[in-house]
Amino acid sequence: MFWTNTKRVVKTGFINFFRNGFVSLAAVLMMAITLFAIGSLLFSGALLETSLNELKEKVDVNVYFVTSADEASILALKDALEGLPEVAEVTYTSREEALERFKERHEDDQLTLQALEELSENPLGANLSIKAKETSQYEGIANYLESQSALSISETPIVDKVNYFQNKTAIDKLTEIVDESERSNLLKTVLLIIVSVLITFNTIRLAIYNSREEIKVMKLVGANNWYVQGPFIITGIMYGTFSAILTLALFYPVTLWFGPVFYPFNFFSTIQNSDLLIFYSSNFAQIFFAVFGAGIILGAISSYLAVKKYLKI
Repeated sequence: MFWTNTKRVVKTGFINFFRNGFVSLAAVLMMAITLFAIGSLLFSGALLETSLNELKEKVDVNVYFVTSADEASILALKDALEGLPEVAEVTYTSREEALERFKERHEDDQLTLQALEELSENPLGANLSIKAKETSQYEGIANYLESQSALSISETPIVDKVNYFQNKTAIDKLTEIVDESERSNLLKTVLLIIVSVLITFNTIRLAIYNSREEIKVMKLVGANNWYVQGPFIITGIMYGTFSAILTLALFYPVTLWFGPVFYPFNFFSTIQNSDLLIFYSSNFAQIFFAVFGAGIILGAISSYLAVKKYLKI
């Protein structure tokens, strides 16, 4: 009996969807607008996060050592830094590697290279490049390097310069941007979900309004709430499904057309032009489940709440 009633509920839901073609079309279009707004927010948030992560990857603190610093002391400091919970990675560059990189950067500057050749020894010291797990943690790492605990690894001073304080303004600004973007995205997401629920609920409520007399008759002849609500919930799920398909289809031309428009404003990301479409394609699975999930949940819950009003006789 249960499966028989379930099949009837599902069948009736499909019939209601296609029978009220104009109403269904209006509901699908309204929900598509809502889902497009949600998808756009998720998409822009993912792009912003990717861009900020790329920028964060370029931020580091460099420790430059005096030329007389022995490698054992430098490696001991490297091991000590890697033991800090704030540190994600420490890269060691020897004096010889530093000299080779310097020559590569100035390969077109013959005057500088000739002056370098005249020196009897390598004028460059080794260095450590330190990446923190979060941009806000660089100050703590710099303070550690300035403290006696870091410098006492060697009996004689081996650190020539720590470049954090020269880059402090840029790092602090980046930290502020990251924190502000996270807060604003959370706020926009919450507000958009509330607005989406209200729009979807009212749209489906108008679609169900035409069936209010039918619902009352079904209740009067003894139909239980599930048998009455079920078809409308199925119809609401279909609204969400078709809206999600329409939304995902719209994202393709939008990402294709707006790639060149987006690129000039994307100062620090490698995502550009057709790459915006590639970004959409490569993250299609996540966007697909997010949009479809939102559509089905919004459609089902809104239908449930809209029908509930007419169940009280």
